Amino acid sequence: MELKFSKVERKGPITIVTLSRPEVYNALHTDAHFELQRVFDDFSADPEQWVAIVTGAGDKAFCAGNDLKWQAAGGKRGWDKGGFAGLTSRFDCDKPIIAAVNGVAMGGGFEIALACDLIIASENATFALPEPRVGLAALAGGLHRLPRQIGLKRAMGMILTARHVSAKEGHELGFVNEVVPQGEALSGALRWAEMITKNSPMSIRASKQTIQKGLGVSLEQAIEEQRDYPAVKAMVASQDYIEGPKAFSEKRPPKWVGK
Repeated sequence: MELKFSKVERKGPITIVTLSRPEVYNALHTDAHFELQRVFDDFSADPEQWVAIVTGAGDKAFCAGNDLKWQAAGGKRGWDKGGFAGLTSRFDCDKPIIAAVNGVAMGGGFEIALACDLIIASENATFALPEPRVGLAALAGGLHRLPRQIGLKRAMGMILTARHVSAKEGHELGFVNEVVPQGEALSGALRWAEMITKNSPMSIRASKQTIQKGLGVSLEQAIEEQRDYPAVKAMVASQDYIEGPKAFSEKRPPKWVGK
């Protein structure tokens, strides 16, 4: 697949996706959304790829969100079923996705990060949902994910003021997992990804799916139904389910096959 607005690199079982429109702070338009939909479709379907990292090209921005200049010039706005960047409405991917936020993450850019499972941010990263300042609203998941991730009052404080939040404050609020020095967001995300890949990918997918499905129902229902979740059934039926205890008993590192 020819890529015009993003770059894809694979390091073993880790896929690195770079949003690549640095001339507009990696803001995204319709064509970029559809391209990224295909990129993350490929990642989701590839059994050899276990974890993805998404970051931005250059040293200034992760993603400045929707390309407003494109829109103002009459450019068509829209995206595929996966949502903004192919991620914000993607609810069927059980593989972990990490945001390596290397600068500005505004509007849709922040919504991309919130849709990821982990956020590793450089010290110069800045987060905001500034849509009300231009007559819009953060309808690519930000208005729903932020309150769920940091609590209602804290989220309201960001959303209603449209204020900018530093990486340090993001960590204090709870939506950033780790703050790293400027220029080290990707290396920090790779460190987290490598820790994840030491675990069985079947167990990781079962864990992510169980968390996601369980959050939508009562605790009692979640515990009662979890063994019927597809990823949990796949884990129990997998070779990794046998390999893990066997490797432990033989006092050796497990050899995960992801099936």
